Amino acid sequence: MSGEHIVRSFEQELQRISNLVTQMGGVAEAQVAAAVKAVAKRDVALAAQVTQADQRLDEYEREIDAEAFRLLALRQPMAQDLREIVSALKIAADLERIGDYAANIAKRSLALAQVPVVRPVVGIPRMGKLVEGILKDVLDAYTERDVAKAVSAWERDQELDDLYTSLFREVLTDMMEDPRNITPCTHLLFMAKNLERIGDHATNVAETIHFLVVGEPLAGERPKSDTSSVTVVGAGETPQEMGNP
Repeated sequence: MSGEHIVRSFEQELQRISNLVTQMGGVAEAQVAAAVKAVAKRDVALAAQVTQADQRLDEYEREIDAEAFRLLALRQPMAQDLREIVSALKIAADLERIGDYAANIAKRSLALAQVPVVRPVVGIPRMGKLVEGILKDVLDAYTERDVAKAVSAWERDQELDDLYTSLFREVLTDMMEDPRNITPCTHLLFMAKNLERIGDHATNVAETIHFLVVGEPLAGERPKSDTSSVTVVGAGETPQEMGNP
């Protein structure tokens, strides 16, 4: 086998693993969108589809892992080629977790659909739209190897944290105003946290893309502004009256 053929074959193998990651990303993106839609529309059938489809992402991750380890063992790649393979492993792991969180949202939407609608539920589609935008941008950035687009998506994580904190306060207020809201609002809290975590994994992907293309970690501290852990809602307060914690 000639050296040129070996190089061409290796490039094709690297492209295949990149294509698998892109395909997996498309499935993860669709899962998140469907889970959020199931909440907004109280669509039990769609929620069930999301939970059942989660195994597709697991299968993609196993295939990417197997292909990556095979290339590491047989090709002993270096520099950019090594970064391609390691990045595929890391991104696949993040996408698998994103799928898990989407499935969790779908499962809770099944329970939420059995109880009366509560006011803060409108915050889930709002958060979902932002998460979907961030996820789409990082997946496009991976396909295009576009560092600027990846960094732009990375910076939007703070906006998502702000939305999460705002929804967190609104849900707590509703729970305090009417104990009958506790059960549905608890589901909303978990859904909102799942979306916030999906955003975190999307920013992980953005950081991996920066490493893949530039060869160095993304400089600077990840923008975070989730203050839900220190949020306190006093009796009779509304989110507008509380100010910053």
